[in-house]
Amino acid sequence: MADAFSLDVPGSSPAVPGGPLLVREPGPGDEARLLELFQACEDWFVAATGLPSGPGDVQSLFYALPEGASPDDKVLLVVEHDDALLGLVDAVRDHPAPGAVSVGLFLLAPSARRLGLGRALAETLLARAEGFSLVRATVPPGWRPGERFLERLGFDLGAGEAVGEAVGNRRPGPREEAVRRAELRRGGGRWG
Repeated sequence: MADAFSLDVPGSSPAVPGGPLLVREPGPGDEARLLELFQACEDWFVAATGLPSGPGDVQSLFYALPEGASPDDKVLLVVEHDDALLGLVDAVRDHPAPGAVSVGLFLLAPSARRLGLGRALAETLLARAEGFSLVRATVPPGWRPGERFLERLGFDLGAGEAVGEAVGNRRPGPREEAVRRAELRRGGGRWG
């Protein structure tokens, strides 16, 4: 279980005022807001799966795991300000090996993008990831905003092969293409 924490956003906008945002685990009352976030992020879902998000995507979020991962190592975090759900992080600790973290989803509402929130959140989570030497993430093919985001954080986008088959207990959709794997190792890039 992750501890809730506040996150200071460097800038501000009408949608995301400067100051602290709450980062916490989602609760039972968050399902409708997660569905709204997924609908708002249709551009990412279409890039990642070839289709818009559906209600099943929210439900599967809570149980989807990569092969060999323990449900106890799954971490879900939401980012909120007042009543607005601005983002979601889905990660698995100690996967694919002890000392590694696999990020399955790092999603920000369109109103919260390009404001420094994603970078502030990622850097805060990386700083809190004591004992982990590798972070793995994936990016949909051609999703340039995700590639730039990972590059700016110091991820190696050439790491590993494209991942195209079923990922753990989630089957890819008929229009889903292979994703590009990225890695960040402690001591390289901006981490450590």
